[in-house]
Amino acid sequence: MPALSSTMTEGKIVSWIKSEGDVLSKGESVVVVESDKADMDVETFYDGILAAIVVPEGETAPVGAPIGLLAETEEEIAEAKAKAASQTGSTASPAIAPTPPRATSTPAPAISQATPAPAAPAAEGPRKIVATPYAKKLAKQHKVDINKVVGTGPFGRITPADVEAAVGITPSKPVAPKPAPAAAASPSPAKAAATSSAPALPGSTVISFTTMQAAVSKNMVDSLSVPTFRVGYPVTTNALDALYEKVHNLDSLIEFSHRVTMTALLAKAAAMALVQHPVVNASCKDGKSFTYNSNINIAVAVAINGGLITPVLQDADKLDLYLLSQKWKELVEKARAKQLQPHEYNSGTFTLSNLGMFGVDRFDAILPPGQGAIMAVGASKPTVVADADGFFSVKSKMLVNVTADHRIVYGADLAAFLQTFAKIVENPESLTL
Repeated sequence: MPALSSTMTEGKIVSWIKSEGDVLSKGESVVVVESDKADMDVETFYDGILAAIVVPEGETAPVGAPIGLLAETEEEIAEAKAKAASQTGSTASPAIAPTPPRATSTPAPAISQATPAPAAPAAEGPRKIVATPYAKKLAKQHKVDINKVVGTGPFGRITPADVEAAVGITPSKPVAPKPAPAAAASPSPAKAAATSSAPALPGSTVISFTTMQAAVSKNMVDSLSVPTFRVGYPVTTNALDALYEKVHNLDSLIEFSHRVTMTALLAKAAAMALVQHPVVNASCKDGKSFTYNSNINIAVAVAINGGLITPVLQDADKLDLYLLSQKWKELVEKARAKQLQPHEYNSGTFTLSNLGMFGVDRFDAILPPGQGAIMAVGASKPTVVADADGFFSVKSKMLVNVTADHRIVYGADLAAFLQTFAKIVENPESLTL
């Protein structure tokens, strides 16, 4: 299993392009793997014969684990298949061999049932069946194919008792051990709360994280270790709205595929402001030093089916509006098809998140690990303002909130950046140069 991104710890086999027995050439696509960000074709680095598939479609494997075996000659195919069987044969071997050792270790599952249950879901990947975390753990311990176990829980959920029944272990675990922990005053309530939260309400369904959701979850938790602060700034958008309408009218005369989006306008404005304030484009990854990035790569948050991803507009300050918009259109299409390459989603130096299109007035964005700042853009709405002479007028304003890493970006830095960004948006002629 290859590491298709810096945050990938395991991958899921989406489909095998080649079948067992196929002759492979170096550089030929063999299998499609789902990483934490996208589906990618994996090529073979060697010539040979695909002798055996170790990890079938729909299953997951940790990075570095074998997913298939390659043979150089036909004589080696049998040996490779035997080796693959020794690795995957755990599912083929029923409960005959595991049963004797389990007889002496029956008390162990009763103890572990109280403690590891909350920790198991974090390590679990996506499954096609519904089972409790402890049931999955027992299935692995007893080397049982959980897909063949019949669940007796609510809505067919597989319980630990179902796995034990499939193995042949009689449900001789008494309920007595549960009252015993009453002697431990403090751990008991915590464990009781954990176990009581496990059974969901009637009609509820527990869904394991997908690979992408697990990656997003990890990044969000990692972001908690970064000291951040937030600064909001109101920006008048009348001129930007007028420019948007102008280029759209021009687009209708040229070609629809080149249509300039508001995302491209905001990304371009942010990139031009970052040129003048490079510290906001900097990044700190080790807590001991920070890096002034030589490129301004604007990552833009995009909601896709089952997750969130941030395609990157590389060198956004150097691209014109039409090229930037065309590039953004291509990235969004690839993101929704889960075809982004690693450099197209992990090279961002600054992130833009725009919920204004949904009518959201304001919101705070969570800083992605390894970046210096992220900008949250709300909707542009009519606002009553007073000029220096006390005359009132109505202007369109949007609130921009920026979350920044306080280890490298300070309040004055962020305020100056937002002032520059506001000037560019309020006088957007420079965006078309």
